[in-house]
Amino acid sequence: MPAFSRFLRYFLAVGRLGSIRKAADELNVSASAIDRQILNVEAEIGMPLFERLPTGLRLTAAGEIFMAAGGRWQKSLAEVRAQIEDLRGLKRGHVEIAVIDALAKGVIPAAIQSLQTRYPGITIEMKVAANDQVRRMITSGEVDFGVFFGPESYRDITVRAFVDVHLGFITPTGHPFGEQAEARFSACVGSPVVVPSSPLAVHQQIAVLEGTTRITLDRKATSNNIQMITSLVLQGVGIGILTSLDVITEVRAGLLSFTRISDPVLRPMTLALCTASARPPSYAADIVLGEIQTAFGDLAWPSPGGGRISG
Repeated sequence: MPAFSRFLRYFLAVGRLGSIRKAADELNVSASAIDRQILNVEAEIGMPLFERLPTGLRLTAAGEIFMAAGGRWQKSLAEVRAQIEDLRGLKRGHVEIAVIDALAKGVIPAAIQSLQTRYPGITIEMKVAANDQVRRMITSGEVDFGVFFGPESYRDITVRAFVDVHLGFITPTGHPFGEQAEARFSACVGSPVVVPSSPLAVHQQIAVLEGTTRITLDRKATSNNIQMITSLVLQGVGIGILTSLDVITEVRAGLLSFTRISDPVLRPMTLALCTASARPPSYAADIVLGEIQTAFGDLAWPSPGGGRISG
């Protein structure tokens, strides 16, 4: 390993753990070797990277700069290695993907499982985050690509595939409300409702509907977690309000019914598979991207005409 690579590996571990001894234990090297590398670089740049405190080490301003640059350098090194693998024609590499919470089940995990059977040399790290955070992770290069709502206003994003996602009422299978393919927002007046809260993207759509219709929902429960909302609905707490994407797995399994909200003021939300415009995907990332792009159409909701999806 080049000398700088070794120093950076040592430095990042010490910066993260705040201790040379802990870093030595984690990296399985001697504490003196780590200390020597750090002292050499401090002497070369003429500034300390750490404050030596009785309780451990703390990054200085210079150390903070090194820490941030080191993370970027490691990511770049991984990309270089992936490109070299490409030149050798090897279908292997590491791919990082960011998705919103609703995609932690169903289509995306199934696509990953299918890909692993054909490309066992590719490892994948899935990161689940809030909608705005997924976008930031794509543009900053923290991940190779991601899936999130509302990419239209961002120039630094390239959309590879997209589907329209609708807002609707969810009810347990057999509930009379679920027999309707679509209904106006006012149809839930007088019924107990389970409502998503911030930072879920649908929270804003519900606020728009309440503002334009001047309807006050009978909120029996709220949650910022999709699985919790579906569980509360299945327990009979109330009618839920989520997107078709959020419950597509439960509807296909026959557990829930989905009734699209048909108010004219409501527009479908655009769910997009995106990469950073300034950064082409690696060979391995391109393989995974293609697999998920093929599966993306399975996230689309059928045209009105029935409150359930066929499998």
